[in-house]
Amino acid sequence: MFRFAGILFFSDAVAALVSHLVGQYVRLGGLQVINELEGIYSLQTMIYTIIILLSGYFCELYTADRYLTRSELASRIAVSIMLAFITLAACYYAAPDMAQGRGVLALSLLVFGLFQYLIHRICQACQNLSHLSQKIMILGVGPLAEVIERAIQLSPNNYVFAGFVQPESGTPTVSSNHIVGTVDQIEEILSREKVDKLVVSMTEKRGALPVRNLLTCKMRGVEILDSPSFYEQLTGKLLIEDIQPSWFIYSNGFRVTPARRVWKRVMDILFSMAGILIVLPGLPFVALSIKWSSSGPVLFKQKRVGERGHEFTLIKFRTMCDNAELETGPVWASEDDPRITKLGSWFRKMRIDEIPQLVNVLRGEMSFIGPRPERREFVEQLSEKIPYYGKRHFVKPGVSGWAQVRYPYGASERDALEKLRYDLYYIKNYSITLDLMIVLETVKVVLFGRGGR
Repeated sequence: MFRFAGILFFSDAVAALVSHLVGQYVRLGGLQVINELEGIYSLQTMIYTIIILLSGYFCELYTADRYLTRSELASRIAVSIMLAFITLAACYYAAPDMAQGRGVLALSLLVFGLFQYLIHRICQACQNLSHLSQKIMILGVGPLAEVIERAIQLSPNNYVFAGFVQPESGTPTVSSNHIVGTVDQIEEILSREKVDKLVVSMTEKRGALPVRNLLTCKMRGVEILDSPSFYEQLTGKLLIEDIQPSWFIYSNGFRVTPARRVWKRVMDILFSMAGILIVLPGLPFVALSIKWSSSGPVLFKQKRVGERGHEFTLIKFRTMCDNAELETGPVWASEDDPRITKLGSWFRKMRIDEIPQLVNVLRGEMSFIGPRPERREFVEQLSEKIPYYGKRHFVKPGVSGWAQVRYPYGASERDALEKLRYDLYYIKNYSITLDLMIVLETVKVVLFGRGGR
């Protein structure tokens, strides 16, 4: 999924550089940017390329988890080009020395739009070529194997499900039509079907794995993965039900070094201060609108569970009626929740209610990126029912996070389980790059008003 998006991103970067040169050459009859500014790596060209790529990103042209039809692809490219034109025109207005010749920008963007459409169509076609697909076979015939099969079918990757291999023990719950053989035939099956990956999806592996046969298959080039690792690669979340404590111990990741903590704290301070400065002029209007729309305080304060289980006071703009839980006690938010004011509903969709949490970030109680902080009552309730739920408290909670940008607002135990999959994936794979990607995704969530409740 991420590899395909990376190919599109890199191809568009090359297309942007080429289109910039084509626009210069066709409109001006020469390559001024090369003659005067020493090549395509000039500041002007870099700004042009970066803004084009960001415009495409915010128009979701690099989203690999869904297929875009020709008309949808063309419309997104058109919107992306218009967004890039407006942004670049504003930049050139603010810095006239950076401006290109008359008509060069429009011509360059038009050429780039044509290149981009062709590149994305070609990549889509190549992604689905049968001889470029990877055959996936599953060792196991139980419920876990069914989960992996469904994940393969829903994956945007060019994977072909090749069937199940039945182990020596276990009652099959999968379709018998998809069982291609037994474990004692595994070498012959993998060779005959030309399988690229074998996913071991057995609830009980001890004494049941044909280690010698699997080693032979691996030496012949078949990639062998356990179901949690494959599921993680495929979906960007963890398969909690099949993870043993030993998997956490021996797997790569789950290491937050002192250097990473320092970098994360620096980023938290920079992002929160920048956010406060950007929204500061509008805060009086937000406060007045809350006071005007309903009675009660402007700010809402509530105890939440933070890093290592310590409680802190979370600050938000109030979006519910005052004393909304006075009679009911702590309850999940729901669709069309009567406790939420009309203005509060809009604030939640646009994430305006979460702006005061930047103060929590500056205090060091939260991070800019991390798992969503929950109330003590919900934490205790969920910890009893969901395995490893408490592990999400090994890092600071965040204003935004991997779960927040990948999954809609959670308001049930089922949602909490699904979001925990993403939270643990984030903790396992934490990096500055992942944080920056989540920041960009958060901007998209805010702009399109997704997921709020």
